[in-house]
Amino acid sequence: MGDASECVINWTNEQVAQWAKSEHLSKTIEELIIGEDIDGKCILCLEERDIHTFREKYSYNLKFGDIKRFWIAIRLLQRDHQNLANLFGLHDSGHTPHQLHDIVHLNDIDSNNRISPPLSIDGRATTIQPELFKTFISLAYAFLVTWITAIVMVIVHERVPDMKRYPPLPDIFLDNVPHIPWAFCMCELTGTLLFIIWGSLLVVHKHRMVLLRRFFALAGTVFLLRCVTMLITSLSVPGTHLQCNPNDHQIDDTNLTPMESVLLRISRAYTIWSGLGMSIRGVRTCGDYMFSGHTVALTTLNFFITEYTPRHLYFLHTMTWLLNMFGIFFILAAHEHYSIDVFVAFYITSRLFLYYHTLANNQALMSRDSNRTRIWFPMFSYFESSVDGIIPNEYDSIENVLMNIFSCISYVKDCCMLTARRFWIAHNQLTPLPAKVIRPNTALNNLHLNSSSGNNGTGNGNLSTTNNDTSTDKLGSDDIKKLLNKNI
Repeated sequence: MGDASECVINWTNEQVAQWAKSEHLSKTIEELIIGEDIDGKCILCLEERDIHTFREKYSYNLKFGDIKRFWIAIRLLQRDHQNLANLFGLHDSGHTPHQLHDIVHLNDIDSNNRISPPLSIDGRATTIQPELFKTFISLAYAFLVTWITAIVMVIVHERVPDMKRYPPLPDIFLDNVPHIPWAFCMCELTGTLLFIIWGSLLVVHKHRMVLLRRFFALAGTVFLLRCVTMLITSLSVPGTHLQCNPNDHQIDDTNLTPMESVLLRISRAYTIWSGLGMSIRGVRTCGDYMFSGHTVALTTLNFFITEYTPRHLYFLHTMTWLLNMFGIFFILAAHEHYSIDVFVAFYITSRLFLYYHTLANNQALMSRDSNRTRIWFPMFSYFESSVDGIIPNEYDSIENVLMNIFSCISYVKDCCMLTARRFWIAHNQLTPLPAKVIRPNTALNNLHLNSSSGNNGTGNGNLSTTNNDTSTDKLGSDDIKKLLNKNI
């Protein structure tokens, strides 16, 4: 192979062929390197799809094993010369050669200790399952947290400090920016626009269930943390324009039974929950300042939209970031929160999002210490146990989306009709008859046969009938009428 100090990027195709021979690759690989004039520069920027192209378009007789062995050898070479490859710009930011080193060690981990499948070679997830049950669990978790948040908001509203005794705290932004009455409504409108964009993205994204699972898990966790911070410390009202008198919302428990007191608070929590805590829905709360729930919603939507849309959509990403920043400005301009409320909300939401996705996209970080990950991040370990890499941004066409929607509607309709039919049949099913009682139709047939043959019973008015088992039973005329009426 020549001097060890010789630069790979200066290799000729003959030297690359010698390298392939030293790696014990097939003769076809050596012929391919010479025939396609693959030199050192080409080998450093070669990708797996290029090797598949040699077999598909150029008709090289490459077996699957040849392709994989050639690709692994290339990745190891690229890893050993990573700095040189980066210097010449031969690797994009999404595919770094050092990942293969992590993969080799990751595959050596005991399968009993691994909480996720091994990484794919290029870092992208190879098998992505919808896993509807996990998505349902995350939805139930987020649903429960929203109710807990609404209940905590009722409690902190009753504990809000008196505005006369506790004036607004000093705040650099609020002290220098005048109050804008319509600003808070504009903040909620920007959040609504971000939610519409996020909903549209979910409709067309192929891996929408994974996105929903992560969205519910992260949003639920941040809002659950917000419940704790709201409850342990009550800040004074940030603006004098706010009507936050605790006496207007406190409940006189002396005139109510414990059950009535609980039901009244649940009723107020339902009002907050059904209105999504938004002032444009008629919800007005006080005391829920540390930290800002509106900032959490804006930041979460912004980060999810930018993460799961293509990088070249600069206009969309710029717009979502502007909506996020303007939404935060509107919150402060409305004097609905202190500056520290907004800053803490943005920091916690953004850090939690980045930490979650860093672990999810680099499973080697969590698989090497899986026990600690299970202890500190149990929900993450469960939800991401089957994801082995980065979720690719792949989208369905409008035609496929409409077909999926139609299929879901048809499936739900068929299930409902089948269930209704089963209930109808079960409700109208005849009561089982005793073993020795002949069914009405059989009794009528036997009655007709007996009357035609002249074998009518005498004595007490009973008719002699014969069943299929050749055993005779006595069935009275009154019994026949009852059976006929029941059958009708």
